[in-house]
Amino acid sequence: MAKNTNNKAGKDKGKGAAGGTIALHKRARHEYHLEERFEAGLALQGWELKSIRAGRANITESYAVVLRGEIFLIGSQMTPLISASTHVVAEERRSRKLLLHKREIDNLIGRVQRDGYTLVPTALYWKGNKVKVEIALAKGKQDHDKREASKDRDWARQKQQVMRRHNRNA
Repeated sequence: MAKNTNNKAGKDKGKGAAGGTIALHKRARHEYHLEERFEAGLALQGWELKSIRAGRANITESYAVVLRGEIFLIGSQMTPLISASTHVVAEERRSRKLLLHKREIDNLIGRVQRDGYTLVPTALYWKGNKVKVEIALAKGKQDHDKREASKDRDWARQKQQVMRRHNRNA
């Protein structure tokens, strides 16, 4: 009996060309020194999952916080679909629990409370049929650090342009 391969193409629909990336926090690298990254699951309701599949998720203003020995994602926005949540009162900016192993939670709690780190979500993506969020231990950058990083980026870009011109002429 032949396998139906058409079904596989239907499953990938709506999962962006970037390997299942749903939302990115692009300014995180500019605003923070990102030290260590962790992958966490996300406790979602049904209407939130439908909203994510429709591309209505945003994590640019969100952060993670420790409450009662658990880690929650605060400020992420998942705009509800009108047709998906008729019987549920949908709160688009509710706190969502992050699912991590106990030792990872303990490690993060210690680093946040003892060393003064902040937990910043950097990406929201699909892993199989699950939604995952990448959180990073971060320290805030000051203005002079941001200017220095900008100068380094500009210098690297100029070097690339010079190298391309040199290689074309050679």
